[in-house]
Amino acid sequence: MSGRVVVIGVGNPLRGDDGVGPAAVEALRGRVPDGTALAVSDGEPARMLDLWRGADTVVMVEALRTRSARPGELHILSAADAASRTVATASTHALGLGECLALAAALDQLPPRLVVHAMEVADVELGEGLSEAVRSVLPELIDRVAASVRQAHGQDPEQ
Repeated sequence: MSGRVVVIGVGNPLRGDDGVGPAAVEALRGRVPDGTALAVSDGEPARMLDLWRGADTVVMVEALRTRSARPGELHILSAADAASRTVATASTHALGLGECLALAAALDQLPPRLVVHAMEVADVELGEGLSEAVRSVLPELIDRVAASVRQAHGQDPEQ
């Protein structure tokens, strides 16, 4: 194992709340241990698999759009939870996270450890900027992701 940790913010900042993943990754710069790879992705599966190739831990940050959305609600999901939970949800990406994880599993390219930090969103219309409901919870999301990264590096998340 390489000990490589990759954080991927999935989303499109030009689609309202779908930009929560990229916004979280940008806020993590300087807040996570050296050697942590920070990336933003539009969610296209081949690019995602390429981003996490060789990683021991992948921490993803994703907008979750459900039928009964509670904007700002935070979730921490395993790969299996994320795949099953996102299959029936809407996505602004060509393929959703569930399909990406299914492809990775079929190709035996899932990382050894994958954690998905998801925030429920409602506004994914064209336009820049996060809704107030998402903006108000963004600091907590960033703290949770940073703690997951420190834990992956073997550091006490409370430090």
